[in-house]
Amino acid sequence: MASFPVEVLFGLYLGILTGIIPALVSWAFGFTFKYITGVTVPAFGVIVLSVAIAGVNGGLMALNDPTFTQSANQVRLTVAVIVVLMLSLYAHSAGDKMGAEFPRKLSLRKLTDRTLSTDVIQLVGGRGQVAVRVSGDVGDMEGYPSVPADLRREIREWTATFPADVPVVELESRVADRLRTEFDLADVAVTLDERARATVNAAPPLGGLSKRIPPGKRGVSVRGLLPTGTARGDEVALTAPDRTYRGTVVSLRSDSARDAARTADTSATDGGTDPVPDPTATPSLPVADGGDGRLTVAVDAGQASSLLGSAVDRLTVLSRGTRREYELLTLLRRAGNRIRKVTIREGAPVAGTTIGNADLRDAHGVTVLAVRHEGRWQFAPRGSQALAVGDDLFVVGAYDAVSAFREAVA
Repeated sequence: MASFPVEVLFGLYLGILTGIIPALVSWAFGFTFKYITGVTVPAFGVIVLSVAIAGVNGGLMALNDPTFTQSANQVRLTVAVIVVLMLSLYAHSAGDKMGAEFPRKLSLRKLTDRTLSTDVIQLVGGRGQVAVRVSGDVGDMEGYPSVPADLRREIREWTATFPADVPVVELESRVADRLRTEFDLADVAVTLDERARATVNAAPPLGGLSKRIPPGKRGVSVRGLLPTGTARGDEVALTAPDRTYRGTVVSLRSDSARDAARTADTSATDGGTDPVPDPTATPSLPVADGGDGRLTVAVDAGQASSLLGSAVDRLTVLSRGTRREYELLTLLRRAGNRIRKVTIREGAPVAGTTIGNADLRDAHGVTVLAVRHEGRWQFAPRGSQALAVGDDLFVVGAYDAVSAFREAVA
């Protein structure tokens, strides 16, 4: 028989080697019972089970067995049993605690969802809001020209406030839509971190004013007093001495913004020399802040020449009346639904079928509002409506359902 310290070391080695499996079983029992039933397995039962698994016949009664107490390896076996019991009790406690804290309902979406830090959420009027700012330099979009330096600077200095009670994925979509609208970008991609800092990749505007002027119209630039809130797309009346012209605003520039840019350029120079301001650096605004300025209006082609030779005395923004389509969108969003445009790609599971055969409502949880098939739009299509590669669909449904359908089809 070896010395007592050596026997203790042998016992520790034997206990750790033998107690791994009983500890795993104890953890599994503790976690499973607590997670499923909410009941904690008695520790005594776990001990008996662990010792039995470790190979000591009769559980704890084996400690009184003569073959055990009178064995030459009594110290070694006793230490091993104690180690097995300690490992099992610890594993059982850890499993029981994990079973109590583990979420009852899990989904892949919950595991991958990103959330905003509570430090960046502000309560305004009882609702949480978050201020989104652009972080770092603005990157370029692959396949597009590089973003001009002045536009890149404006985007980098941009900030806006959004509701904080929406998923981060949807918040990224809203930020991208706002940037695309305000800076007239051809494309933009946004990624938010937990501090609401946006990493932006953007494509510059393509085509300038030409893509915003409808066919049969001409763009005419005039000076005037811009009412506060005048925005692109507004219908305006231009009163001249001879007649009144009506058109649609496609671009506007404010003198106050240009003056502010000049002041900033002057303050940034050293040596007291006045820089020559670049008139093209004045940003085209999505919404006027009021005051004198210049705007470009799309008017009928026959009126463009006469308007160019006339002085505009007054500019009036015309009312468009109640926009029922926006009320409908508001009601849909309040009900948790979203409307998205989806283009069927090559290899999509719905290509070559009909709306009825694809069973979009039951299989994907979306309803088709309109389909453009072979160049023609069909609103409220029937189940017999054919679907083909390249068709455009407007679908409505829950946010998760629309997103999943878009990934599967587009």
